[in-house]
Amino acid sequence: MTASPALHHRPERSHGAARLSFRRTGTWTRLAVLHQSGSAKAFVHPTALGPEVVFLNTSGGMTGGDRLAFGLTLEAGCRVTATTQTAERAYRSAEGAAQVAVDHEVGPGGHLDWLPQETILFDHSALKRTTTIRLGRDASCLLMEAIVLGRAAMGETLRSLHLTDRRKVLREGVPLLYEPLTLTDAALGAGTGVLQGARAFASLALVGQGAEAALGAVRQVLDEPGVNAGASGFDGKLTVRLLAADGWPLRRQILRLLAVLREGPVPRVWQM
Repeated sequence: MTASPALHHRPERSHGAARLSFRRTGTWTRLAVLHQSGSAKAFVHPTALGPEVVFLNTSGGMTGGDRLAFGLTLEAGCRVTATTQTAERAYRSAEGAAQVAVDHEVGPGGHLDWLPQETILFDHSALKRTTTIRLGRDASCLLMEAIVLGRAAMGETLRSLHLTDRRKVLREGVPLLYEPLTLTDAALGAGTGVLQGARAFASLALVGQGAEAALGAVRQVLDEPGVNAGASGFDGKLTVRLLAADGWPLRRQILRLLAVLREGPVPRVWQM
């Protein structure tokens, strides 16, 4: 009797895309278009500051070969806050990298707060992410990205990973801010010379006319225990860098910063 050849099953991959458009009607910013497919969903909640968009990845996490795309288009004068329902998780990848593409466009005089919750990287994860925000004339944005290298409370230690993260802000096609980041096994083994021993880190940036004026107020709240922080501001940009031993002190520091940089409360899904 001849043995049947082994069957090789390729794991099912998760793909999703969600894109929304908003337009200004009188004094109100209203949803104009909502498109969602696959594992990507989006919900819109009204707030005093304008619509609050919550993106969701229903797959519960990402691994090699998964693809996710989020995008917003804000017409002239629109003000929108966007975030994610929970932390994104990048799990062990057997082959290839999970890919995330975020592409937002803010029309003249508009403003976007892009405030996704943290990304948690697990051992042997691979993630490639690009975030692009295109600003029109006199438009502005507040954006942040936070990374947690494993969950300290669960005793997780990362020995291998590959992260490629690129953030770009352009105004009418002209680059204003570019933040490239690559983390590999070599970085994990480099000791304090790379991340100063931090397990969590974040970058925040406010881009818009007069953004640097908030520098003094920002520096006054950069004193959260367990977080090393620095801020600078010039030429219509304010940037903040944060390093922490764990995700919780990092999150507390971010919430204090958002209280300074936003005109109202943090998104409801961020509230602790």
